[in-house]
Amino acid sequence: MGFREDAVRAYQDGRDAARSGRPVTVCPHPAGSLLQLAWVRGYVVARPLPEGEGS
Repeated sequence: MGFREDAVRAYQDGRDAARSGRPVTVCPHPAGSLLQLAWVRGYVVARPLPEGEGS
């Protein structure tokens, strides 16, 4: 697989982790890698904001 496919998979995995309630610390990619960035972006997009925030 090329980087694009890996990055899409990392993004989807991060999104799935957030939706299932797992903590962000379960990211399987090494700190500072572009795949970690993609994973965290997916996580943040799917993570619900706490009550009262985001308005």
